[in-house]
Amino acid sequence: MINWFKKDESHLPEYWQKYSAKFNKNQLEQLVTETTFVVLDTETTGFDQEKDRILSIGCVKVKDNKLLVANSFEIYLKQEKFNPDTVEIHGLIKHERFETFTEEKALQLFLKYIGDSILVAHHAGFDINMINAAMKRNHLPKLKNRVLDTGVLYRKTRIISNFIDQHKSYTLDEVALAYNIDLKDRHTAIGDAFITAIAFLKILGRLKRKKLKELFKK
Repeated sequence: MINWFKKDESHLPEYWQKYSAKFNKNQLEQLVTETTFVVLDTETTGFDQEKDRILSIGCVKVKDNKLLVANSFEIYLKQEKFNPDTVEIHGLIKHERFETFTEEKALQLFLKYIGDSILVAHHAGFDINMINAAMKRNHLPKLKNRVLDTGVLYRKTRIISNFIDQHKSYTLDEVALAYNIDLKDRHTAIGDAFITAIAFLKILGRLKRKKLKELFKK
């Protein structure tokens, strides 16, 4: 039966169509150990998704309870906007000697890397909203991937342990401290992605969910 409501994407770039075509199976029935997760972090010029821009994106893949260190992703974006107030946080300056890419090219490479993987981030809403704002500026739809938030998942482990605080929003520093994770690479996109990935693996070990859909249950 023809889906008359399916959006026509024929006018979109080929790289988007290749990315979009990967989403044709019911991922939620997969085992957690069979699922590819992409743990990501962004560094930005600020916190306003309309006015601010992404400086860098860092990602690492997790599969079968393993951190795939050799298959990481790190990219720096060319900057037209610059906020000197954020330099101390991310350590990046406008004319630093990194290879940089246009926003569109960075998105193209990012989409190729993530495919249909489940995205994972700490306080994921911010990172995903910043990426989707960049997608919108480049006339692309929003990301199609399902997203998990390590902040939310960590809170579930606290409930299991009877350390319940329904309203607390745990920072990445707090989660890392709880799991004795080294914070020396904090505040770079790839460094925070690695810290989040290690925390994610520890959380998975405590939650002991077998199927992917069980991670998404409230």
